[in-house]
Amino acid sequence: MVITGIGAITPIGHGREGFWRGIKEARSGGQRIDDLIDLTDIEVKIGAPVRDFDPLQYFDKRRARRLGRSSQFALAAAYQAVRDAGLDPDALRREGERAGVLVGTGIGNIEIFIENHVTFLQKGPKRVSPFFVPMFMPNATAGEISLEFGLKGPNLGLVSACASSNHAIGLAADFIRWGYADVMLAGGSEAVLLPLNFAGFDQARALSRRNDEPERASRPFDAERDGFVMGEGAGMLVLESLEHAFQRGARVYAELAGHGLTADAHHITAPEPEGRGAAAAMAQALENAGVSKDEVGYINAHGTGTELGDVAETRAIKAVFGERAYTIPVSSTKSQIGHLMGAAGAVETVAALLAIVEGVLPPTINYEHPDPECDLDYVPNEPRPARVDVVLTNSFGFGGHNSTLVLKRFEP
Repeated sequence: MVITGIGAITPIGHGREGFWRGIKEARSGGQRIDDLIDLTDIEVKIGAPVRDFDPLQYFDKRRARRLGRSSQFALAAAYQAVRDAGLDPDALRREGERAGVLVGTGIGNIEIFIENHVTFLQKGPKRVSPFFVPMFMPNATAGEISLEFGLKGPNLGLVSACASSNHAIGLAADFIRWGYADVMLAGGSEAVLLPLNFAGFDQARALSRRNDEPERASRPFDAERDGFVMGEGAGMLVLESLEHAFQRGARVYAELAGHGLTADAHHITAPEPEGRGAAAAMAQALENAGVSKDEVGYINAHGTGTELGDVAETRAIKAVFGERAYTIPVSSTKSQIGHLMGAAGAVETVAALLAIVEGVLPPTINYEHPDPECDLDYVPNEPRPARVDVVLTNSFGFGGHNSTLVLKRFEP
């Protein structure tokens, strides 16, 4: 199972090159956003927005009006991934039932729901848009990508909170392994920078309140972390069977070698304190990939910057790798892009892939104060040149969802 195309819409850059440039520059996407949305009476004023996105670079104005922001992000990232894979959209369309799409999201196009609910309350049911349901539903994005590229194979929207797109990529690979498709577009998208979402997460005390230094607010594993920075964006990948990729002479980024998925069954929002579920997902992914613990050269952590989550993930890594955990570089891409919620796993998989291909480990920026309970090598503040052949990338979500992917250097 190989990955041949990459697409990304992120707060620090778009496409493979734009996103990776932001990673290597250790750039932060954290900003004050009260100029974008009304955060009156909400203490948090910061996020990681995508400010420079123009949907008309990818599709016409009429198409754009029929898509929620999350779907716009995903469709743009899908176009990037298809082009990056060297696939002609018409050739992809001819794949018919042998090509599919699986897109993860935490909430979907929630702004469509909010807008139409306000319209319903203020102007009555006759003014609700006829496009409300097909634009809002969480599976809309997968359906729109299927329509855009004529993909008639497996077509699913997947919702498992912040593990959604990691799950989507792993399950898309399984669909190919099981014989349902030869090529899949897979990833995730999210656009949740809205007052209602900020109010909910702020009331739950989940968000960082460093309003005066937003670029330094996302600080996973740092002793002074105070919550995550909510972001938006999308990541999409082209997955193919090795035979399919070889037949068309495709360039291969890496092998998607394995996938692990478990549940904490502990609490609807809090992680299991010892990270047992997360550890089980990592161990399962390694076993599924046929990879030994000693082969792992880098872990792209979930690493949100929450007090409980970072400790639990650190304990989980130690539980899986023992003393060797202290020699494996671990970093959190969320320190730069914020928490992209349902899209996080997909964009972080892009970062993990490029770490293998480019020989550079993404940093954990804003790491300034060591935490005795988070005592691993977090690749602090600067990218690090390193050859790695096997990478784990973790995503964990509200509801106790745990998902881990194993990426492996491709050797023809």
